[in-house]
Amino acid sequence: MDGIEREHQGQLIVIRLNIHEPAGSELASRYQARYTPTFVMLDGAGQELWRSIGAVDPLDVDRSLSGP
Repeated sequence: MDGIEREHQGQLIVIRLNIHEPAGSELASRYQARYTPTFVMLDGAGQELWRSIGAVDPLDVDRSLSGP
């Protein structure tokens, strides 16, 4: 995630949450994240673009940011 965050600085915001803390637990429930790690990419309107459980493929991030 650190590499993806550096590579796409200014294009996306990476937020890391601990599901064992109240805020993380609430969002995990809202986005139905049942496994860790779960990565969810949202657009500017808060709509889910994709999710990944386990490792994130940087190519998925690149494709999502370059549009349809």
